[in-house]
Parts: sequence; structure tokens; C-alpha cells
Amino acid sequence: MSLPRAALLAVAVISALTLPAPAQAATAACASTTPSDFDGDGRTDLVVAAPYATVAGLARAGSVRILYGMRTPRTLTQNTAGVGGEAETGDAFGAAVATGDFDGDGCADLAVGASEESAGERPANADGEGVVHLFRGSASGLRPVETLRARDFGARGRDEDGEGARFGAALAAGDFDGDGDDELAIGAPGLGGGGAVGVHGFRGRKPYLISQDTRWVDQDAAPTDQFGAALATGDFDGDGDDELAAGAPGDTVLKDGQGSATVIDVRRRRATLLTQDSPWVAGVAEKWDNMGAALAAADFNADGRDDLAIGVPGEGLTPKQRAMDYGDGTVHVIYGAAGGLRTATAESWSQRSLKGEPRYFDRFGAALAAADLNGDGDAELAIGVPGENAVQVLAGTRAGGLTRINNVLITGGEGDFGASLAMVDAAGRAHDLVVAAPRSGRLTLVKGGLKSKTTGAYPGVRAARTTALPAGPAASLYGYTLAP
Repeated sequence: MSLPRAALLAVAVISALTLPAPAQAATAACASTTPSDFDGDGRTDLVVAAPYATVAGLARAGSVRILYGMRTPRTLTQNTAGVGGEAETGDAFGAAVATGDFDGDGCADLAVGASEESAGERPANADGEGVVHLFRGSASGLRPVETLRARDFGARGRDEDGEGARFGAALAAGDFDGDGDDELAIGAPGLGGGGAVGVHGFRGRKPYLISQDTRWVDQDAAPTDQFGAALATGDFDGDGDDELAAGAPGDTVLKDGQGSATVIDVRRRRATLLTQDSPWVAGVAEKWDNMGAALAAADFNADGRDDLAIGVPGEGLTPKQRAMDYGDGTVHVIYGAAGGLRTATAESWSQRSLKGEPRYFDRFGAALAAADLNGDGDAELAIGVPGENAVQVLAGTRAGGLTRINNVLITGGEGDFGASLAMVDAAGRAHDLVVAAPRSGRLTLVKGGLKSKTTGAYPGVRAARTTALPAGPAASLYGYTLAP
């Protein structure tokens, strides 16, 4: 089994001991307004996954560390009491993580993907079926409640009961049905003829799958498309319900591996395909661009509608680039409007117009995160550049959205710094940025809240305002995925 972003196949030993969450006053439900607060104490909790961690002597079984209050660590594995199944070699527990309030009690809940889990004997070097474990938040912290499998979503008969589906390789939470609590979207990029996305918790419906073959999606599918390899949610039309964006970085619309992103209105059952050949999107689709490898949604221009950032880390900008090279990378931003995302105002960003210099191995756009870093009401965009061991941050503005003015390039040494990103709520003073370097097991907190004294355009962070968070074993890919 292998994880697409991981170049490292080593193993590390992480204790499978699971400790109780920090003691809290007994309450019936959480009253916290902090989006990622599992125990209702008003403080942000951070989820850090290590999908290649060794658990009870089993290599690459995977573990997830919860940093309660951003500092008190507790560990979850598939051997944690109450978690369905058990840790096995190669399960990759923590391949994806997502937080949301799935039961509407005010406590944040957690979904953890183990994309390489298999129910039976697995052929050598084959991908797993995958499972997703749900943990409910409470005043005493997270507790396991349910395990989801592709067959629960109707995969039986579609793809030999989900074999090779990698169900749980991507996760996202959003309120698709407008009932006030979150639904869970689950990527299964290896399912069927080109991948699928499962929807769990939609009011009045059993769990179900959306794929390129779904009648109202109506796209051609190929086995290597990886539909659902990246997910994001946002209210792109401002109607109060979230929409879903699904990346298919291997999608061969016209050219091998050009990639795409599909915006799905789950409630209305509508889908819109975005490629680099879409009207007003800069550039053209080329082989191995891998558009849709990363996605992030937020309101960059404070108009009340979310906007979508789409990573294209395989985009080649430097001359004489060879096929299948990593790519310099670029990011497209599509802005929300009353009718949904509108490409007429699309922007494209690369290091040709920002600080830094594009190089064929940079993978600019391999990771994305978005939230308000300076407290002015519009969101900033953080762009991972792991080939450069860097992260680039652009400021949002009310006059036009993202801007290159005062853009910040933060470098972090080694270990694929920038391969994973998260924005965390900072007690009401905007957000902070968390940057992972999974191949060295390091986490860096970049403090936000800064504002410019001369212009309104400032990303809220600078390279000098960083703090090291608790690290983990490098061989475990500690920080491969994060969730605020």
C-alpha cells in the first residue's frame, strides 16, 4: 500500500496507548463556538495524522494525535477501545481527517480515514478497500461511535464490494441539506471506473455514492481519474447550503492526467466540471497537470459567498520540463456568485507573479488552506510548496479578493515543509496557520493577527512569528494530514 503524497516507506513506533481526554466539567452538550473544539472547553483542538505509524509492532497501521487546546496530546489508533476493527499492517489510519458537527450537539466530531484497510487477504502491492471511523465530541473528549465502509454506501456489486476503492482517502464536512448539522463527504478515488464520493448524514437519505457516472453528473470516467481524491465544501452561491468540490487529479478529459474539479450541488443534484480549458481559466490543460490535487474554500472577498482554490501542482512553467516531472505548479481561484462559482472572474497564481521562483519540482499548490488570518473579515489563502519546503500566503481583500500585495513566502528547512496545512481558530483574534513537514515529523505554528499600517492588504503572518508544535517520528509521516 502507498500513500500518493508519501515518498517514504519507512516505519516508526508510536505508542498505541490511548489516554482519556483532559478532564472537563460534566455538561450535557457543548456550548463552544470554536469550530474545532472536541471537548467544549472553548479552545481549538488540532488533529495530526501519522498514517505510517507503527502500532503494536504493525508497520504503517497508522495513528492520529489530538492536541487538545493545541498542546495536550492524546493518541487514537484502530486499537483504541470502541473503534471497530483493529490495527493491521498497512491500514494507513489517518490517511485523511475531517472535523464537523455531525450530530448538532455543539461539540466538534472527527472522521478518520483508513484508506488501505481491507476486509480479507490483500494481494501484494494492491490498494485497500478503506474504512472511515467516526468519533463524537463530548465534554469528556472524543469517543468512537461508528465505522463506515464503501458497501454501506451501495458499493456492493459496483466494484467487488469496494476492493481497491481507497474509501476514506479524502474527507470533508459541510451542511448540504440546510438542517444545521454537518454531513460527511468521503472520497473513494479507486472505486469503480474512476472513483466516487460518498455522502453520509444527508437528511432523509441513506448513505449513497456520487460518481462521474451518476446521471446528473454525466462525465466520462476512466480507471485512473481518481475522482474524489481531494474534497472541499463551501457555500459558493450564498444560499445557506454548502456545495461540494471533488478533485480528480488523474482525470483524462482530453489529455492524460490533466485533472479536473467538479462542483456538486448535493441538494439540487447539479454538477459543474472545471478544467484548465474552462472559459476564462488561465492556461490550457496539459498532460500530468493534476488539476484538483488540492482544494480549499473560503470567502476571499467578503461578499458572503465562498470561493474555491484549486491546486494544479503538476503545471509546468519552466522550459524543457520532462513528462511526469513534479511540476512548478499553479493555483486557480474561482469566485462565488449568486448562481454559483463564476469563471469569468477567475484568477491564476504562481511564483511567476509572487515571491520566489518557479522550479520544476516545487509542486506549488500541492496543499491549500484558507481562513481569515488577519481578522479583517475576508479570508487569506495559504499555498503549500513542498518541493521548495515552503508555504506562500496571499491576503484577501474586499476589493477584488486575493492580491499579490505583501504576499509572504515562509520556508521551513526540509521534510516536505508545506505538504500539509491547516488554519486554526486563535481565540477570536483571527486564525493561525499550521504547517507540516511530514517527512521530518515537524509541525510549525505561524501566528496570525498581523495587520498592515499602510495598506489594507496584508496576509496576517510573517516568517519571524513561528513556534514549533510537538513533533512526531518522521518515518510515521507525522502531519501527513491535519484538521483544525
